[in-house]
Amino acid sequence: MLGQFTTRPVLKGTFGVVSSTHWLASQCAMSVLDRGGNAFDAAVAGGFVLQVVEPHLNGLGGEVPIVLWEVTRGRSEVVCGQGPAPAAANIDAIHGLGLAEIPGTGLVAACVPGAFGAWMALLRDHGTWRLRDVLEFAIGYAGSGYPLLPRIAAVLEVVEALFREHWRSSAAVYLGGGLPSPWQIFRNPDLAATYGRLIREAEAAGGDREAEIEGALRAFYSGFVAEAAERHCGEPAMDSSGVAHPGLLTASDMSAFSARHEEPATTDFRSWTVAKCGPWSQGPAFLQQLRLLDGFDLEASGFLSARHMHLVTECAKLAFADREAWYADPSFAKVPIEDLLSREYADGRRQLVGEQASLELRPGSPAGAAPRLPRRDAQAVSPGHWTGAGAQSIGVARGDTCHIAVADRHGNLVACTPSGGWLQSSPVIDGLGFCLGTRAQMFNLDPDHPNHVEGGKRPRTTLSPSLALFDGEPRLAFGTPGGDQQDQWTLGFFLAHALFGLGLQASIDAPAFHTSHFPSSFAPHDAHPGRVHSEPMQPGVLDELRSLGHEVVEADAWSLGRTCAVAREGGVLSAAANPRGGQAYAVGR
Repeated sequence: MLGQFTTRPVLKGTFGVVSSTHWLASQCAMSVLDRGGNAFDAAVAGGFVLQVVEPHLNGLGGEVPIVLWEVTRGRSEVVCGQGPAPAAANIDAIHGLGLAEIPGTGLVAACVPGAFGAWMALLRDHGTWRLRDVLEFAIGYAGSGYPLLPRIAAVLEVVEALFREHWRSSAAVYLGGGLPSPWQIFRNPDLAATYGRLIREAEAAGGDREAEIEGALRAFYSGFVAEAAERHCGEPAMDSSGVAHPGLLTASDMSAFSARHEEPATTDFRSWTVAKCGPWSQGPAFLQQLRLLDGFDLEASGFLSARHMHLVTECAKLAFADREAWYADPSFAKVPIEDLLSREYADGRRQLVGEQASLELRPGSPAGAAPRLPRRDAQAVSPGHWTGAGAQSIGVARGDTCHIAVADRHGNLVACTPSGGWLQSSPVIDGLGFCLGTRAQMFNLDPDHPNHVEGGKRPRTTLSPSLALFDGEPRLAFGTPGGDQQDQWTLGFFLAHALFGLGLQASIDAPAFHTSHFPSSFAPHDAHPGRVHSEPMQPGVLDELRSLGHEVVEADAWSLGRTCAVAREGGVLSAAANPRGGQAYAVGR
């Protein structure tokens, strides 16, 4: 829309563009492009910087799904960096620890850390740089320091008592010099040393670039990192149940892992084709929403009108109800993904969208199969500081996610959503400077549900990067932090751009909304039927939405969503970043 005000300009160029949730990661990734690297080299370098400068949002012990388009291969691809549950993880093992559910903090929820494997797979199979070169930025910030975000300082203030009383290794890294202040130069020398040792052991393996990367993978998954992780999990650590438990992760679990290359799940929408990760993620819920909305004349309702918001919300309820009933690791469960994404299934489900808000959770029956919503036994959460730490905590200590997207002059695009290994959700591994993830909390203990915990199985993650093609040509790479909201906030961005014609930055800047109607993926899995969270809208819109039966919770302006996006149209590259949170930045030339 010509002349529309945006918080920032859409960056346009022809050489390369980057958008990420932290300006330092964006600039480092751009530096890689400037020095001859491709989009995948740049994404890897920026991804490791995010581990250092946003440790409350992701880490070396976490996970990352990646969706990409490599121009020489002419197709989209997914790299799955979601690690599986330990071999010893099963329903009886969790109950045997005295737990009704997998806690949202501590060691029980640790899966194999998949992020390192996925970044290495991306570098090895699609990149051009050596390991030392992509890691130099992260090592520099970890060893020499970076300006500590105020949000990190606030998180540390919330978890200070937890660290000092129970997680002494975390206190040593983050509180050794006292409680840090916002913007002070903060260092993590143990993490810098871990990166450095990975490089040394990789180079000691000898050979070419690919051989070095294989050497780094061995050092991480079969060497010193795996050995330290096993020792770490053998020592009980306090978790959100209020009791100290050991972890189940072992070195043999680590050595069995390798990041997977997969075909994406895709759906057409008007002239667009959107590619997402498979049903081990929530990505297909984005595609199901598109299928449902394709049967409505959304444009005629008016952008962000009450009817627009009503239709999007009601379709989200149906798509996420199916997520609750059907999504799981397809290597372990029969997930009817083709039926769930079919036009015929969407046509039937669309009839459930009425003029008033639904307060029911209504999964469908693809191919006539009976859906099953998970049966849950609520795990009590210990009072006190435990409600302020970990993945489902409140306020500033809540776990979250990062994103980085890159497009280069060659025609490559990539979107990556790293998360997990949050400093506030699990104790630091002594001497390594990072902690393990807690993604296993997304499993359930219902033996008849497809997403119940099993050894070697990937938990159904919320992480959900996106790639979109227009008339068969790769056009957009985008994503956002936000847990269950990721495939609602990015859907709003995509509809604004693809359907209503807003530019990249205007689509990001537009007021955001989402529903918390369905159970949260994070412990304790709360749901709020009928609830819609919305930034301020045009006068009267939210009142009209309430008249349709929605419980509207008005959020502050500029508080929902963190979408980052890059685009390619012809030879012109574009990038935009979210002003919300004051961290994301786009760069390019």
